[in-house]
Amino acid sequence: MSNSSSINQFLLLPFADTRELQLLHFCLFLAIYLAALLGNGLIIITIASCDHRLHNPMYFFLLNLSVLDVGIISTTVPKSMANSLWDTRIISYTGCAAQLFSLIFFSLAEYSVLTVMAYDRYVAICHPLHYGTLLGSRACVHMAAAAWASGFLNAVLHTANTFSLPLCHGNAVDQFFCEMPQILKLSCSHSFLREFGILGIAVCLALGSFVFIVVSYVQIFRDVLRIPSEQGQHKAFSTCLPHLAVVSLFVSTGIFAYFKPPSISSPFLDLVVAVLYAVVPPAVNPLIYSMRNQELRKALREGVHWMFLSCFKGPMSLQK
Repeated sequence: MSNSSSINQFLLLPFADTRELQLLHFCLFLAIYLAALLGNGLIIITIASCDHRLHNPMYFFLLNLSVLDVGIISTTVPKSMANSLWDTRIISYTGCAAQLFSLIFFSLAEYSVLTVMAYDRYVAICHPLHYGTLLGSRACVHMAAAAWASGFLNAVLHTANTFSLPLCHGNAVDQFFCEMPQILKLSCSHSFLREFGILGIAVCLALGSFVFIVVSYVQIFRDVLRIPSEQGQHKAFSTCLPHLAVVSLFVSTGIFAYFKPPSISSPFLDLVVAVLYAVVPPAVNPLIYSMRNQELRKALREGVHWMFLSCFKGPMSLQK
């Protein structure tokens, strides 16, 4: 029987036992990670440096979402890649705590930003005359700051509480990163009930946000279907459907990961679900938003074109 005071490292779940599959996992995660960095990085640079076309609340919150996506995928994927590359499972006690804190922080802050984005779309479509008043620059900054602060406070609370529990079941974590349910499985019997009580409060708040998102979109779709012109309906749907797709993917996989019945739980299923909520969304979110949004797609094309011209002009000017 282990004690938390004597544990100075944890063993993460490996993706594969053979060297060839470990290297395959490394290459696959490297490709996904680079795609996520490239996609989100382009959105961040485009919105931050673009002209007034993208300087409105929707793109301001999208910029925050991209920053958080980079944080989420950078919390889990690089360590997993390093473990596969160096054929190890070890993560330090401090590293595990930092990983859990970062994942909770970025994930809950992203969920809060997604909720604010639903409110943004609701006001823009259902109350367009009040859009500038309700979502001025100061209000947007305050809402974004509240989203980041809520993620930080929840991360401090859950990380401190989780790692204050005595650990009696070894140090092998059945996941490729330090995930809260897997850490709680290592705690002594009944001692984890305190954390589940705190988690229950967080779940109630999360469900409240989810209900708010659903009600907002019910109102949005009702108003969009009343728009007489087909072009107006298409423009409204093009800004709403990507957000709804991102919310659905993020919420459904996250809820299943944390609240699936123990009877269907298995290491392989836990691994797949973790990849779906911690790795896939940050990589596909930029694609989802850029596919349907013409303004963003046009700004991204112009930004990429400008970068290519800058790269080619530099060497040519040096040759002259």
